[in-house]
Amino acid sequence: MSQFREIITKSVVAKGRKYTQTHHTVVPPNKPSGILGCWIINHEYKAKKAGKKVEVYGTYEINVWYSYQNHTKTAVVTEKVDYKDEIKLTYRDDNCEGDDDVWVKVLQQPNCQEAVISDCGTKINVQAERELTVEVTGETKICVSFHDYEDEWDCERETAEEHHRH
Repeated sequence: MSQFREIITKSVVAKGRKYTQTHHTVVPPNKPSGILGCWIINHEYKAKKAGKKVEVYGTYEINVWYSYQNHTKTAVVTEKVDYKDEIKLTYRDDNCEGDDDVWVKVLQQPNCQEAVISDCGTKINVQAERELTVEVTGETKICVSFHDYEDEWDCERETAEEHHRH
């Protein structure tokens, strides 16, 4: 005999993904003569659902190692950058309750693609990239069917118990 049960559970009810390229201008205290390296560190973020999208608010630090005074001295300039990514939810289950839990996974940490001295010669232009994916969880109802049946193990145990009683 088949019966059905409704189970209320948490599940992923929406997903989204976004790749972003950004351009930043870093102004060092000295006129740069060469770029020796560029790193992006200390990435932090938080997210919230906003209608049919998720807003991710984040920060990271751009560190540019450069030479100056005609390549005779070096220094590192650091600039903290804020960003806001709006990620469209491409898969959505609209029949859910309490879809407030947002999970962010960083597929590509912010990193430097290119760092060059600007045409004016006093600034450093940095091209960065990052990629994020989000999942929204919420309560949803699933319906499962189950069948009453006797387990062979239970039947064997009952038979053994009856045999010992006689």
